[in-house]
Amino acid sequence: MAEPAFNVLWLQSGGCGGCSMSLLCADTADFAAQLRQLGIHLLWHPSLSLASGQGALQVFQDCLEGRTPLHALCIEGAVLRGPGGTGRFHLLAGTQQPMMDWVRRLSGVARHVVAVGSCAAYGGISAGGSNPTDACGLQYEGDQCGGLLGAAWRDPQGLPVVNVAGCPTHPGWVLETLAALADGAQPYGAEQLDSLGRPRAYCDQLAHHGCARNEFYEYKASAEKPSDLGCLMEHMGCKGTQAHADCNIRLWNGEGSCARGGYACISCTEPGFEEPGHPFHQTPKVAGIPIGLPTDMHKAWFVALASLSKSATPGRVKRNATADHVVVAPMVRKTRLK
Repeated sequence: MAEPAFNVLWLQSGGCGGCSMSLLCADTADFAAQLRQLGIHLLWHPSLSLASGQGALQVFQDCLEGRTPLHALCIEGAVLRGPGGTGRFHLLAGTQQPMMDWVRRLSGVARHVVAVGSCAAYGGISAGGSNPTDACGLQYEGDQCGGLLGAAWRDPQGLPVVNVAGCPTHPGWVLETLAALADGAQPYGAEQLDSLGRPRAYCDQLAHHGCARNEFYEYKASAEKPSDLGCLMEHMGCKGTQAHADCNIRLWNGEGSCARGGYACISCTEPGFEEPGHPFHQTPKVAGIPIGLPTDMHKAWFVALASLSKSATPGRVKRNATADHVVVAPMVRKTRLK
């Protein structure tokens, strides 16, 4: 069988490796076979490849010198530019050269560059706090264009860095994006990215869409503690109405999401999610009104709707909202039309 033509090189920079761990949770019994089926050839991955030392460096050199075409360079983790812009906080093992220099050089020969995870996209957790390592994303620092490669950087196809944001990313987002980039019959264009460089295939949805707690949200029947079944927005810090992701439509491992597991959405696909200015599990309010309202809803309308919804909340919904199990089941009644 001929070797797949779309070559992918995956490097890990400053991060936890969680996006690689997530990738291995792709919904398949044979991960390697799925890559082959998508026409993807993984040239090298620090956790999945046998080659190390000089063997791995030879792969990089072959890409730089054009002996091996590099179709997609995937970077996981933020780029560490410190101290003082030298990048020497993170040297590629065996080279004594900063990882940021390798990323720059390989980006120059890659057909596409993909930031895997919010750290690689925007800086993420690695850039939080005082950021002593001077961590940044490939083409963003938070929500500002720039980063390692600069705002003007484009690949040979005219695309900016493709930001598959998430902390971690959903495996489906990564594989679907790579498959789309590899599909020469349907060229990937800038119109398939949103204003922050994220694939619209998953970012044209909100985490709120498909949430199992939506009945509670509609009636503003809210949870008061983590184990409660009710909506997590009003008191528990949930940002699902603002988070661009399809987490509750394309479930994790086929069955889960943060909200389904009882934890509020922290909007991990957004720049700056790592420093919300308040505890993740609390909803900041002004005069009792949550600050983090749905992105496209006027505050006055939300207040009016919430007041009406609360007054119309069925007793079943109200009681179940503050319980850890269904206390009152939906009423059974005949539905046959007469």
